[in-house]
This record gives sequence, structure tokens and C-alpha cells, in this order.
Amino acid sequence: MTTEKIKTACIYGAGAIGGWIGAGLAGAGCSVSVVARGATLEALDRHGLRVVSGTDTRSAAVQASADPAALGVQDLVVIAVKAPALIDVARHIAPLIGPDTLVLTAMNGVPWWFFQGFGGRYAGTQLKAVDATGEIAAAIPAANVIGCVVHASCSVDAPAVIRHHFGNGLIIGEPSGQQSARVLALAELLVRAGFATSVSAQIQKDTWYKLWGNMTVNPISAFTGATTDLILGDELVRDFISKIMLEAKEIGARIGLPIEQQPEDRHAVTLKLGAFKTSMLQDVEAGKAVELDALVSVVRELGQLTQVPTPFTDALLGLSRLHARVHRLYP
Repeated sequence: MTTEKIKTACIYGAGAIGGWIGAGLAGAGCSVSVVARGATLEALDRHGLRVVSGTDTRSAAVQASADPAALGVQDLVVIAVKAPALIDVARHIAPLIGPDTLVLTAMNGVPWWFFQGFGGRYAGTQLKAVDATGEIAAAIPAANVIGCVVHASCSVDAPAVIRHHFGNGLIIGEPSGQQSARVLALAELLVRAGFATSVSAQIQKDTWYKLWGNMTVNPISAFTGATTDLILGDELVRDFISKIMLEAKEIGARIGLPIEQQPEDRHAVTLKLGAFKTSMLQDVEAGKAVELDALVSVVRELGQLTQVPTPFTDALLGLSRLHARVHRLYP
């Protein structure tokens, strides 16, 4: 596949990250469409996608519809929703996907395809925390999936108006680790779209490493309301986080995703980013469902699968789940 063959791209989830990626693809010459509803759909029809970065604002005209069937089969579909919305996406995405469509999953946490093309003794394992019924895997063929890890911070100022704060990195990769023609073509397109893009030989490892950092800070920010600098600045909270990370590190080692760093190494990286609100805290403040299952419940499930005790992960899950339920942000 060449970049000339990726001419149409649909963004499913034009929130912070989806809108940011969509505007970049439009700037690279793709014909961009968006599946959207309500105020976002109205805003897209009125002024397209807008991305604000510092004092610069760029706009991108897009075709928008609440009905994926109205948009038709795409060369590229970018799924950029929060994990709780994915089951609804799975039920409506079929009209966008043809035999050769690339489905780029720009989402936080462990994805449903995590053990596809990888995992040794765990290869093909269905993770109930992220796809309890197998409906997502049935609707979005593994053969079409390209994984993506996003290293950027964006937020939504208003419907279809995205603010880019910092970071510009995308790591993409085939679940199998293959350096395929299609993943290389997609990387070339994303570079042209302005993203610092690299192709991973094991996208699950990059996914797990990002999770290692945000599976703790995200939910703690959600139930405390604290920014990352305050969370890591409290020595008792930081010690609690480190103990959770050591549990996840052992799980990673057992499934073939070793992490060489220690928790304090990762804390130092996060602290350099300064005071910022995590995406989960932004969701709580907006009254949106939180993606606990893809970030925390799934780690508990993997601990059970690999026979790694997870008492600190369990405590984090219990506290954050209780908070979310009280605020009606989790089932």
C-alpha cells in the first residue's frame, strides 16, 4: 500500500485526540469525514474542525454525519473514543469498513486486540474487562487493525474546537509486529500530516508502557480532582502509585512486555510535564463516563491470568470505581 491509496479517512470520535488527528489528516490532503452527533455535528457542519495551538488556529472542512452509512467505506478509520463508548461504535461501524480499510485505534488503555498476533501462551485470549461478549472483536476484524499510542495532550474548548497543549507523538504498529507495506504507508501519511510518527516492532509494548504511567495517575486525579504535580508531590500517594506500578511491571514481564525502568524513573518523566489535568479528570468534570476498565480492571484481570497478586491495583480500582458510581460515571 502507498500513501496514494489512503485518500479517505473517517474519524469516529471527534473529541480531543480524534479532532486533532482529523485536522492533521485533512491538512495532508485526505478527504476527512467524521461520525458525530448533537452539538458536535452542528459545529462541524457550521465551521468544520478547529485546532487551537498557542496563538495559532487552523480549520479543516470535513463531511459529518451521525450515520456511518452516509459516509461509506473508507481507506482509513480512526477510532478515538473513550473505551466506554466502544461497544456503541462496534454496533455502527460496519458501513465504514471494507476489506482493505485500515482501522487505527487511537485510544487509552489495553485494547480488545491486545493478544492478537502476540502473547505466546496467551495468544488470542479475549479480555473480558474490555470486550466481555466478544462483540467488539466480531465487529472490527483484527486483520484491519493498526494499533496506535498517542503521546500528546489535547482538550475540547467547545464542540469541534480542539486545544492542543503539548506533545506531537504517534506510535503505530501491526498487532503482529510485522513491518507491513500498509503500516509504513500510514506512517508516511501521518508524518506528512505533521505528527512525529514512529513504527513499533511490538505495539503492545508501547501500549503497556503508556498504561504503566497513566493507569494510576488518571483514576487518582479523577477521584481527588488533583493535577499530576500534586498527585506525585505527595509522598504517600506517590508510594501507593509505585506499588501499583510494580504489580503491573511483574504482569508485563510474565506476558512478554518487560519494563526496564523503576516507578521513580517514570515519575520523573511525568513531573517534567508540570501541572496538568488528566483526560480522566477532564471526563469527570464534563460528567462523562470514565474508562476504568481499559486502564485498571484489565490489569486486575491480567494479574489473575498470570497469577500475579494485585492488592494495590485492587484498592485503586475499588476506590475509583466507587467514586465513579456515586457520580453515575460508571455502570
